[in-house]
Formats: sequence, structure tokens, C-alpha cells
Amino acid sequence: MSVGPEQAEREALGTRITAARRLGGLADARLTGAIADFFLADDGRLDERTRIDLGRVLAAVVQGIETAIRRHGARVLSAHGADVQAERLLRGHEDVMRRLSRAGLLRDRQLMDELIAQVRCERIAAELPPAAAAREQASLLVRLAEVDDGVVAAAARALLAAEARRRSAAEQGLLPAELHHQLIWWVAASIREGQVAAGGEDPAVDRAIVEAAQRSLAAHDEGQRPEAIAMRLASAIDARADELGGLLVDALGDRCLLLFVAVLGRAVDLDFTGARAIVLEPEGDRLWLALRAADLDRQTIARIALALADADPRRDIERFADDLDAIAAIAPEAARSALAPLTLHHDLRLAIDALAREAMR
Repeated sequence: MSVGPEQAEREALGTRITAARRLGGLADARLTGAIADFFLADDGRLDERTRIDLGRVLAAVVQGIETAIRRHGARVLSAHGADVQAERLLRGHEDVMRRLSRAGLLRDRQLMDELIAQVRCERIAAELPPAAAAREQASLLVRLAEVDDGVVAAAARALLAAEARRRSAAEQGLLPAELHHQLIWWVAASIREGQVAAGGEDPAVDRAIVEAAQRSLAAHDEGQRPEAIAMRLASAIDARADELGGLLVDALGDRCLLLFVAVLGRAVDLDFTGARAIVLEPEGDRLWLALRAADLDRQTIARIALALADADPRRDIERFADDLDAIAAIAPEAARSALAPLTLHHDLRLAIDALAREAMR
């Protein structure tokens, strides 16, 4: 049945109207984003390099999960003779990253907090000034890897290997188990959505995607994350009070920020996430409290502050210099009392923060 000129004209007009409405919505969303960006305070805005690095790491972790699910799912389908579905799953062209972003899932606070912290740790570690003695002796981690204590040596070797793996694109953004679990199912759902759009509902494809997702979940080893290994190494070292300052300074001189965070966290009874948060804060107020809670002296605190200021341009070293005497005068007991809320269980801290955000609305 042929389509008359009037009907064709009406269909073309309808298409144009639909497109115009869609573009109107895009323009409105674009304006909303521009307004939010304009009024965002400078200290809340990511610098361009951090933004680029964050995008790269986020894309790496999403694409790594997507690739694993597609490949294993295709193998499952092929093993059951569903070669057409396997090929379609393997060659799917839907943009999973964009779909998750459109759905708002990648705005998850815990996910972004973890990835931003990882990116900033990498940036600061790379910019830390090397210790003056670095040219004359092996790095701290290499020295620890060669000590007689087998537990310390094994943990140091494991941290060296884990940091090398993270620097490779394949393992960037390795997530804690809970976030990894969440992201796997988001990616699986996005892949399934694309497969349904391309070939309709198919229980065999659904089963293959689920099996592939479960395989990825089973393969995730929380204990192999560099952060977890750094905590094991800090525990194995078990630095005495008179060793703590030197160890922290050496960790910064070795550009091993993860070990610095882990050693500090163990010294003041903070988990890795809590210790990392205060180390990355540009203001430094809670970090100085933690250093005093560990009973570090004025000179050691100053050396740590100068090293971090050299690596992180957000820090105000002049303000720190003005405050140093007051910081050094804080009693360790008072500092430990002030830090007490940070020593609460991680999930309880998250719940408390959520209630505080709600109260501020």
C-alpha cells in the first residue's frame, strides 16, 4: 500500500516535532548543568587533570567489567549451540558507560568517592618529592621486601606488585567488594537492555549474562587491592611509637602514599577509608589532629606537611606555617578525643553522614 503525499508530509512533520522536543529537553538540561557549574565553588570543582584521570579510570573499570561479561556470556551461549546470540552479545555496540551515566547510576556517592580518592592518591604520590637519600639506597618498599621478618617481606612484595598492577590499564579502579558487586549488576543490566533491543527477550541470553556476572563476582579478590595490602603491611610492621614518625616520613619520601595512609590509620585506630579521607583533605586540619593523636613532634609534622604541600597545590602551606605552633601544642589525648567519631564503623559513619546531609537540605 503506497503512502500518499499528505500522509508522508504528516509523518515528516511529526518526526520534526519529536526531534524539536528532544532538542528542547537537551537544551534545558545543558542550561541546568551550565548554571550548576557556574555557581559551584572553586574548592568543589575538579581540576582538569583530575577530571580527565577520573574519566579514564571510570571508563577502565566499567569497560573491564563489560568485556568480561560479554566474553564469558558468549562462551556460555556458544557451548549451548546459540552461536547467533553469542555473536550478538560479543559484538554488542550499545554504549554501556553512557547508559549508566544517563540513568544517574554513576553519580553514586560511594562509587565516586572511592574513584576520586584513588585518582587523587595516584596524583599526589606521583608528585611527592623523593627523599634526599633515595639516590643512595633502595626504596622503602624494596628494603621492607628484603627484611628477615617473612610476614613483613611478603606484604611489602605484595604491595609492590599490586601498585604495579594498578598502574596498568587492566586493573585501574579496582573497587571494594560492595561497590564491585553493585557495578557488575548495573553493567549486566545495561548489556541485557541492549540485547533485548537488538533481538528481543531471550531467556538463554539472560542466563548467560547472569552466569558471566556471577563469575566476575567470584573472581573479585578484595584482599588483592593495594589498599588492603597496605593495611596488612602496616599491621605486620606494627611500628612502635618511636618508629612511627620516621616510617611515615620515609613512606612519603618513597612516594608510597598508600603505606603512609595505612600506617597512620593503624596508629590512630582509623580504617583505610577514614585515614585516606583526612590525608587527601587540602585543609589538613584533621590530618594535623591525627598526627598529634599519634604523638608526633613539631618537626615531623612540619616535614609531612611540606612534602604533601609540594605534591598538592590545593594546600595552603603559609596558613599551616602560621598554625604550626598551635598544632604542636595540642595534647595527644585531646586530639584522639576529637578524632573519635572517625573511629566508628565505616557503615555507621556513612549513615551518620547521610543523616547530616538530609538535615542540611
